[in-house]
Amino acid sequence: MAIPKEEVQKIMRKYTQQLDKNLGTASPVEPIYSRHYQEFREEYQPPHLNLYEKACKIAYNILKIRPDQKSAQKIQQDIEMAHLNITPGGVLSLAIFAPLIVFIVGALLSFLVVSLIGAGSPMFFILFFLIIAAAVFMVFNRLPSFLAVNYRLKASNQMVQSVFYVVTFMRHTSNLERAINFAADHVTPPLALDLKKVLWDVETGKFDTVIHSLEAYLETWKTYNKEFVEAFHLIESSLYVPSEARRLEALDKALNVILDGTYEKMLHYAQNLKSPITTLFMMGVILPVLGLVILPLITTFMSKPPNGTNPYILAVYIGALYVIALPAVVYFLGKKILASRPTGYGAVDVTDINPKLKKYKKVMFNVGNKTYYINPAIIAIVTGCLMFILGLSPVILHAVGFGGPDEVPFMGVHKFFDYKEWSAGTFIGPYGLGATLISMIFPLALGLSAGLYYHLISKNVIKIRKRSKELEAEFASALFQLGNRLADGVPAELAFQDVSKSMTGTVSAKFFNIAVNNMRNLGMGIEESLFDEKIGAIKYFPSSQIISAMKVLVESAKRGPLVASKAMINISKYIKQMHKVNERLKDLLAEVLSSMKSQIRFMTPIIAGIVVGITSMITTIVGQLTSGKFSEALGEQAAIANLLGFGVPSYFFVLIVGAYVVLLIYILTVIVNGIENGADVMNERYLLSKNMVRATLMFVLITSIVTLAFNFIAGNILASLGVS
Repeated sequence: MAIPKEEVQKIMRKYTQQLDKNLGTASPVEPIYSRHYQEFREEYQPPHLNLYEKACKIAYNILKIRPDQKSAQKIQQDIEMAHLNITPGGVLSLAIFAPLIVFIVGALLSFLVVSLIGAGSPMFFILFFLIIAAAVFMVFNRLPSFLAVNYRLKASNQMVQSVFYVVTFMRHTSNLERAINFAADHVTPPLALDLKKVLWDVETGKFDTVIHSLEAYLETWKTYNKEFVEAFHLIESSLYVPSEARRLEALDKALNVILDGTYEKMLHYAQNLKSPITTLFMMGVILPVLGLVILPLITTFMSKPPNGTNPYILAVYIGALYVIALPAVVYFLGKKILASRPTGYGAVDVTDINPKLKKYKKVMFNVGNKTYYINPAIIAIVTGCLMFILGLSPVILHAVGFGGPDEVPFMGVHKFFDYKEWSAGTFIGPYGLGATLISMIFPLALGLSAGLYYHLISKNVIKIRKRSKELEAEFASALFQLGNRLADGVPAELAFQDVSKSMTGTVSAKFFNIAVNNMRNLGMGIEESLFDEKIGAIKYFPSSQIISAMKVLVESAKRGPLVASKAMINISKYIKQMHKVNERLKDLLAEVLSSMKSQIRFMTPIIAGIVVGITSMITTIVGQLTSGKFSEALGEQAAIANLLGFGVPSYFFVLIVGAYVVLLIYILTVIVNGIENGADVMNERYLLSKNMVRATLMFVLITSIVTLAFNFIAGNILASLGVS
């Protein structure tokens, strides 16, 4: 009869304590991985996921709906992959409860909006919110799957590095548990969370050994990343080979397997990327923007006063389509493209490596001897609100009495406000050229405030990372030289100094100089000179790659200079291999990325700007066709004017299209960064800080120029018809 595992552990603890008592020594204390894992998970978990977990629990307490067994199994796999603390029943309950809330609230808002405007029917809004509710159900029902895919994308971005760290450690210490712990300490979340959980499952007794725990974890990646699984199997096999040479060969093979597999998968990804990107651009940019040309004509036939649809209601319809529906479609198409991206290389946020650097994400200013920090979001929101209020000036001025029926035209037929009488005592607008130009402030408020936020949050940390990247680029050569000096029997302290001299003028020389000065002037040892929290060399170059290499140096140096020499030379070779494959991947994606970047920087804002200018001209001409002056000028030939209404005011049209362009630039930038760099949040923010400002300014500039030019043309056409 087998003895229960709990009983075996109880007996082992009893005799371990008895041995400690008899020998007068304490057994070595193993690291408490469970506490580390739980604390790490809570720290890593974003606030919105905590809210999602709470919402699932609340919804399940109310509805208590459970999915069928097959669906529950699939949802549970996604939950475990994303490290969520929820149940399949909670997921389905929220997927039903949330749409009900959305539809009920949306229906109430529909009646409220229609009653405030005093025109139109709530049926469009009710139907719209019904579609939104259906979309919310689909989103929440698949949210664990979406989070799991997003988690895989972020984790797969660090897989090459994780294998690199495990292999690097095991070359000098053949201990899988310590190697996984070493990798978990040096890769960033989310893969670090996975590796810590592998160890945690052993400590909590879920698995007997690290091998069993690791096998269970690798099972979750078999479908998505076979190279990662195969690489770890080779690492495991190195524990059982009889000779040192074959052990090292197995470790080298593990790294080569994941590097070669990454390249092949990225090659196929790049080849298959062109078609979905073309579809995305056509459906998200070209067709919607071309549709804007026809919309003014359609709305003029729909808004014939007093029985037609109120132009304000039409503006809300268009806004719902262009500001909510279309960006959502483009976003999910983009996420689908990113979900198929294979393992790659992605630089990590330096604040994940060194949390003390998070203060540089805020705006710093000094008052006396004190340094104060301001959240960039506050500055961006205040800036955006001030600009938004300025953009509302035509509406505000009209509310206090400006822009009435007796407004004097300028530049021929053009007016600044141009409010038109919809019914007795009710005016709608503004349709005027001046108000249209002022409405350009709305996209500026959105684009510039967002760009300002991302600039302030990324400008300091991106400088630190660029400095670390420069060191990483030449670090392979520095490590090779360091390894050669150590092989000559030179102590590590002197080897640092020699490498620093031979690489004078480089970033590597600065790095080693800091360590040398710490040892020479402050009497520090190697480890302290590198890792001291205040003045260690690593503090100025936060990079997981550099940190891991130096940790291996410190560990291997304890076993003698020859062991340290081999470790440094091997790390140098690994870094060169990884860099080579990374450059190949960039070449593969260069063509597609170049096309998308040009769309973000030039094509989208220019096309949208030209279309808005044409729309403004059409609105001006149609507005005059419906005026009494046109009928007087052309008599019976102007009968067609009786079929036309006012259309949507150009003022609101620019607001809608401007918001659409800004959202589109944001989404396309996120997609481009995801394709090129994987889940690299820091670079994403840096690109957004540039693209949001540049594209918004270009859109506003092009729109202003085209609007003025085409309205001037429209004025000449109307003047030739005798309307002035």
